[in-house]
Amino acid sequence: MQTLQPHWRALGSTGLQVSPLGLGTVKLGRNQGVKYPNGFELPDDRSASALLAQARELGINLLDTAPAYGSSEERLGQLLAGQRQHWVLCSKVGEEFDGQHSHFDFSAAHTRRSVERSLQRLRTDYLDLVLVHSSGDDLVVLDQEVCTTLQHLREEGLIRAWGFSGKTVEGGIRALQQADCAMVTYNLQQRDELPVLDFALSQGKGILIKKAFASGHLPGSDPATAVVDSLRLVLGHPAVASAIVGTINPRHLQDNVTAALQVL
Repeated sequence: MQTLQPHWRALGSTGLQVSPLGLGTVKLGRNQGVKYPNGFELPDDRSASALLAQARELGINLLDTAPAYGSSEERLGQLLAGQRQHWVLCSKVGEEFDGQHSHFDFSAAHTRRSVERSLQRLRTDYLDLVLVHSSGDDLVVLDQEVCTTLQHLREEGLIRAWGFSGKTVEGGIRALQQADCAMVTYNLQQRDELPVLDFALSQGKGILIKKAFASGHLPGSDPATAVVDSLRLVLGHPAVASAIVGTINPRHLQDNVTAALQVL
């Protein structure tokens, strides 16, 4: 069976090697207030464990989670017991979801508490990567204490690298002047943030892609072709280390990996 492992990529200069597809885990912990075209039920532990085993078998080593993803962190901590060395764990700070609404806190105290809580939930003594979960006011967020706090946490060894998941070109470029990487929206329909990818390449910084499949709203009548075309675009940019794709459907996971292997 072909896997993604021979195609793992460096995430900028972080020293992390990540699979070109990462598994987004919002659907393991939250099904309220999400932007997917169809509703879904959270998978039970058996199904979630099987999905993670399948991802690992297919050569995926990057898992993306966040405090705002409901019970995702806690579930991963339980399901990945004894497997820590096999995974690159990425979580976030800044956004909290109370079951109905998101609220944001980018203070130093909240940033530190959030990381410590993620470590506890994920049952690990370090996180490979922590991203700032921007509210959308990227430049305002970057002027707050969150970035310097993450730098301190990296120096303390609680995190290996940190980055910025923003929504604007200006925010992404400014963040990359100090952060290790950025997470950027980039797909067949949304290419406004391409300058962030180009800037990252010029600076030797890493890029993660979110919404590579436009949250299930890809154009065209043939979904399989759209997935291949999307990955050809996204993974074809030399700054991109990985595209984070959220799915709880085993067939979709296999199909996504098959599509990625066609363009790598």
